[in-house]
Amino acid sequence: MHYSSILEDVIQVADKASERVLHIYQSDFKVNYKRDDSPITAADIASHDEIVKGLRGISRDIPILSEEGVDIPWEERKHWRRFWLIDPVDGTKEFTQRTGEFTVNIALIEDGEPVLGVVTVPALKQAYWGVKGQGAHRRDRTGRIQEIRVVKPKSARRVVASKNHLNSETRSFIDRLGDHELVQAGSSLKFCLIAEGRADLYPRLGPTSEWDTAAAHAVLTAAGGRIHTLDGKPLHYGKENLLNPHFVAEGG
Repeated sequence: MHYSSILEDVIQVADKASERVLHIYQSDFKVNYKRDDSPITAADIASHDEIVKGLRGISRDIPILSEEGVDIPWEERKHWRRFWLIDPVDGTKEFTQRTGEFTVNIALIEDGEPVLGVVTVPALKQAYWGVKGQGAHRRDRTGRIQEIRVVKPKSARRVVASKNHLNSETRSFIDRLGDHELVQAGSSLKFCLIAEGRADLYPRLGPTSEWDTAAAHAVLTAAGGRIHTLDGKPLHYGKENLLNPHFVAEGG
């Protein structure tokens, strides 16, 4: 598949989903809770519906796995060589707290690797995308598009961490790095900060699911960065267990 041939269409799908999310964000929305006590709003559902409709318009042959539609048995998923992996709203806590640091995420997975990813930031009117072997880009709120690339860290590395999930294990990992600057951000924006050279390292020693990381993972690797588990292996997608192992994302 020529990923660049569908990139513009995927960006348009993400933009449409972002518009629906932003409309709800600016309203007096209600917060409900799923069985695992994680928050969900009408924005999650609206974004899911918009993305699924849009991706099926691009290709009806590529299956879709979404956080808001995960009841697909492993017996079916294990045969998928290529599939869409989406998180309709990543950072629902940031959404409900109205920080603006939530994202819409669409990734294309091929043989366990994210080969195309689009991340939009509805409240900040920004977008990031990356395609394997073809680089990564950022679109700012004025519509200006520029190529982005990771940078080599200076003596004091800029370590990005979650505002809502900075646990003691992660804190200990960061402290062992020595001299560093802590940069806090929500949702998949953490990966994007590394991809555009505004941070150097993101350790995640807490639970995440595949849809939380896939799109921004594609952006980061296209920008020259990488994500690996604590034993140095690449982060893999399409597992029976959709939880990610602990990992570290880094730039140059």
